[in-house]
Amino acid sequence: MRVCSGMMTPLPPKRSANEDDPRQDHTQEEDVSMAGAIKKPFNTATFLATRGPGKSISTHAPKQVFFSQGGPADAVFHLQTGRAKLTVRSKAGKEATVTLLAAGDFFGEEAMAEAGTLRTVTASAITACTVLRIATAAILRVLQTEHKFSIFFLKFIVIRGMRTQADLIDQLFNSSERRLARTLLLMAEYGEPGAPETLIPPVSQGTLADMIGTTRSRVSFFMNRFRKLGYIKYNGGIRVHKSLLKVFLQDQLPEENSSRPKLLDPPPSRTRTAKRAKLV
Repeated sequence: MRVCSGMMTPLPPKRSANEDDPRQDHTQEEDVSMAGAIKKPFNTATFLATRGPGKSISTHAPKQVFFSQGGPADAVFHLQTGRAKLTVRSKAGKEATVTLLAAGDFFGEEAMAEAGTLRTVTASAITACTVLRIATAAILRVLQTEHKFSIFFLKFIVIRGMRTQADLIDQLFNSSERRLARTLLLMAEYGEPGAPETLIPPVSQGTLADMIGTTRSRVSFFMNRFRKLGYIKYNGGIRVHKSLLKVFLQDQLPEENSSRPKLLDPPPSRTRTAKRAKLV
């Protein structure tokens, strides 16, 4: 029986004249199950957008908690819509923001480490969010059986690791002003591609200070400076102009930074001149 391109038959097609071609057997194994029924190809977008065994979808209001630090890590989460954040609290009660999350991000992946693992951070909503919760057993099963999803998830984890490494380098070597610029740019990059400017989600200056490792007063100073330079706008939120990205990547931020004042040589004196003369 001849089959037109783009159509599928309920029964496995007959072998072609080339009996040694392994590709046809491979196609039959993928498209037809042991019972003879057609097996639908796996779709990552559909998997992450629908409920199913071990999967549930829920909505969360701003400031609502997905999971808390110290709680059992029994599921991985995928943020479908909205913005969220990961925070950590020290034994002394000091809280710091670890990272911000946007739609499309996974979080809580420590649940796949081993049974009995506890959460190291608290995840909470910044804006109204829709989130998919995938039980540990369910995500491990799909990772083992679906190659496409495994590659997709692995790519995300690698990019997350690269981002964490870049954050550490930024924290170690860049000034607080540049760290703030980078944080604003990363938040703006979640906007529409190609847009000249992007409105980032509501975030307090205290949260930004926690993220870049400085004080709220320093963040306020830098934000006012960025606004005067035309990099950002305040209009019911923080609107980041894309020119900031170009300036930051080209390392052209103005060097005037009040946190590092210029040191001037003191006026010469007889004693100082005499000491220098002995060294010559």
